[in-house]
Amino acid sequence: QVQLVESGGGLVQAGGSLRLSCAASGSIFSSNTMGWYRQAPGEQQRESVAIISGSIINYRDSVKGRFTISRDIAKNTVYLQMNSLKPEDTGVYYCTITNGRSYWGQGTQVTVSS
Repeated sequence: QVQLVESGGGLVQAGGSLRLSCAASGSIFSSNTMGWYRQAPGEQQRESVAIISGSIINYRDSVKGRFTISRDIAKNTVYLQMNSLKPEDTGVYYCTITNGRSYWGQGTQVTVSS
């Protein structure tokens, strides 16, 4: 069993920054894929924002150059540094880890005002 706890969301003006954290506990290995998804207001689907798997990192095009995902293996924590935030970045951000199956955190709200 894996538990994920996100933190760091909030309200910020456009152009501002936030740093999300996701602490994982349970059966976790450094080889597990971790990442961040978000669900925009009114949308049913969650979209991938940034995924890290070993040394491979993938970002959705709209956040490239603005967001940075990183991982502290010793702390079992993954971070998402979000700079130059835009109103369209608003949504609930979810942390996920995959170790045979996918686990999700409870989500943290990010609101970017114009």
